[in-house]
Amino acid sequence: MQRLPYLILFPLFLPLLVIGQQTNGSVSVGSSLSATDDAKPWLSPSGDFAFGFQRIQANDSFLLSIWYDKIPDKTVIWYPEGGPTVPKGSKVELINGRGLVLSDLQGVEVWTSGSGSDIAYGVMNDTGNFVIVGNNSNKIWESLDFPTDTMLPSQVMEKGGVIYSKMSGTNFSNGRFQLRLLQDGNLVLNTRDIASNFAYAAYYATRTDDSSNQSNSGEQLIFDATGYLYILRRNGKRFDLTPSQELPLGDYYHRVTLDFDGVLTQYYHPKGSGNNSSWEIVWSYPENICLSFRGAEGSGACGFNNVCSLDQDNRPKCECPQGFSLLDPSDPYGDCKPYYFPNCEEGESKGDAFDFVELTDIDWPTSDYVIMNPTSEQDCKNACLNDCFCAVAIYRGNKCWKKKLPLSNGKVDDSLNVKAFVKFRKGDLPPSTPPRYSRKTNDRQTLIIVGSALFGTSVLVNVVLISAICVGFFLLYQKKAGNLNPGSNTIETTLTHFKYRQLVHATNGFKDELGRGAFGIVYKGVIGANIVAVKKLDRVVQDGEKEFQTEVNAIAKTHHKNLVRLLGYCDDGEQRLLVYEYMSNGTLASFLFGNMRPSWNHRCHIALGIAKALAYLHEECSTQIIHCDIKPQNILLDEYYNARISDFGLAKLLSMNQSRTNTGIRGTKGYVAPEWFRNAPVTVKVDVYSFGVLLLEIISCRKSVKEYGNGDEYGVVILTDWVWDCYQENRLDLVVENDSEVLDDVKKLTTFVKVGLWCVQEKPGLRPTMREVIQMLEGVVEVREPPCPSPFSVTLS
Repeated sequence: MQRLPYLILFPLFLPLLVIGQQTNGSVSVGSSLSATDDAKPWLSPSGDFAFGFQRIQANDSFLLSIWYDKIPDKTVIWYPEGGPTVPKGSKVELINGRGLVLSDLQGVEVWTSGSGSDIAYGVMNDTGNFVIVGNNSNKIWESLDFPTDTMLPSQVMEKGGVIYSKMSGTNFSNGRFQLRLLQDGNLVLNTRDIASNFAYAAYYATRTDDSSNQSNSGEQLIFDATGYLYILRRNGKRFDLTPSQELPLGDYYHRVTLDFDGVLTQYYHPKGSGNNSSWEIVWSYPENICLSFRGAEGSGACGFNNVCSLDQDNRPKCECPQGFSLLDPSDPYGDCKPYYFPNCEEGESKGDAFDFVELTDIDWPTSDYVIMNPTSEQDCKNACLNDCFCAVAIYRGNKCWKKKLPLSNGKVDDSLNVKAFVKFRKGDLPPSTPPRYSRKTNDRQTLIIVGSALFGTSVLVNVVLISAICVGFFLLYQKKAGNLNPGSNTIETTLTHFKYRQLVHATNGFKDELGRGAFGIVYKGVIGANIVAVKKLDRVVQDGEKEFQTEVNAIAKTHHKNLVRLLGYCDDGEQRLLVYEYMSNGTLASFLFGNMRPSWNHRCHIALGIAKALAYLHEECSTQIIHCDIKPQNILLDEYYNARISDFGLAKLLSMNQSRTNTGIRGTKGYVAPEWFRNAPVTVKVDVYSFGVLLLEIISCRKSVKEYGNGDEYGVVILTDWVWDCYQENRLDLVVENDSEVLDDVKKLTTFVKVGLWCVQEKPGLRPTMREVIQMLEGVVEVREPPCPSPFSVTLS
């Protein structure tokens, strides 16, 4: 009983004991940390540095790391090589004879420091270095011996040392850029081939490799405790990288980081807990990375076909030029895929099949294969139009450079005074939002890709993608419209009701046509500071007034993140117009069928998003909506490359005119369910069939119908039949063209293929609902073996 008061008081002292354990930074053998949001890290004695897990918001996982703990942004300065991330609940443990061991939820080892000696303890010290100490008091392992993208004061790099940039701001795997102290004493920055780690030519060098005087060459790269970074020569002299007298006076944190954009930068930050200041720059090299690349190998500061320019902070900014889009939407500094890729085997050499997008003051200086001198601008363009290898022509003065893909070392330079003609096939139109340096691009060319999404053969109202208009603006505009038309018997909805004259003004008298669809024409419009697409309907049913109001009201009530949003309408007299939001990254067709396929994970994400939107239309709307024309051209991609279905919701509003066939069939060749041909009752299962075809396209990056040959050897390959045969023969590797990323995830690949084959069953009753499709794609329910989709399936290859 006498012990009870002490037991009661013990919890009160426990926090003090924990704090006491952390004040010297020591970590005992057997200690562990869990990857959770509320886990307490191992702190250095001053509390300046912490060792533990940080959440990576981009993929909702955790990174084992060391960071500055007293500043708000918790800047990371070390992490295990390759930046492996782990799910919530993973842990790191200090184990005797093994060192630090990082394991995931299943106990699978992800990374280890690799210490094989007896361990006395670990310590997180005030230099930002985590050290494992042996029983003989020797250092067994320390984090600063394995730097990632950052050097800290008191850190030294020996000859042969290297640090890597991150892949991106949220991807901590080794990126394209390296800082290396070569064996000859030269300190260089270079890009590398990620797969082989081959180092390309340096884009910055200190030239401390004095071959004429070996004693003058570099020996070590030292970041001293006072904040100066310099190369120590063999003769004891210094080559300063931190300019003399440039460091601020006072108590500051310092770090030197090879940022993911390839710029080596020294930063400083005021010390002090709760200081809200940001990191400031002491110096950075090179001053203009865009203009620093001279070698022909590698892609340059940005990825292949990308273009580098400096932003307002003098940092490199990469943008795909018009005619190209990002291969990996999450990496704007990466490669860009072209909308047109030369294919000489198909005889694509006739100039009348192509056109150009004209850009100014940009060049890819290392991609030439033909130089014409002297020549005229028109002859330069004609030469490229009629050359199937030519993707871009550069014209300056009387000289013309023809370039082939991939383009490298792209840059913006106002001093170039050049014109770049980017070639595209008519029909495969360039993107709608060119970078800022596309100053002379024709407005029609700039936005016509938006219209291409409308020109599908849907019986539903077509949708255009134009810049997202903020809700607040439309609410204000709606109020104004109501004042202009008091007592109007229009649609009971929060959509903006426009008068016809307002849209006439917004479209400049319907002057800038973006394209023509099955049921009207789409025009470029500007409302306030926002660009919109105005669809002018011309085939509304005869008793259109009531029907139009009913159907627009139904669409106005649809709200799903994977649907393109209707923003406004006009039913003024006989005029019927619709206004839609804009999707900045074009159609899934352009994204999917380019020369370079999107990543497998992204394709899976897109497929699931489309499925969820269809399930919403079929089951969750107050009025069931059957889309009737699911295809890649009607799937749009927003600024984050999320899938958004367009062309939905006005089936009753529109007339029964067909899309592209000469029958009453609704839909597009290659995606039409068999019951359309039999005059059978149509249900939501027609959308399921079309989704199945689309899913197989997403998996294979192949079109649903492909014609081949000419003359007597002409034929057609039907994707659904071919995939079925590959599945039967256990050759899914052929479906994905031996894509290693997909084959590494063969379980999901098999699941997706089986779901696609179930969706394209000839009998509607065998097809799953879209809700069941989602469950199968997410792995919630097991997917049974599908039967042959059609008894008439044959392989035509």
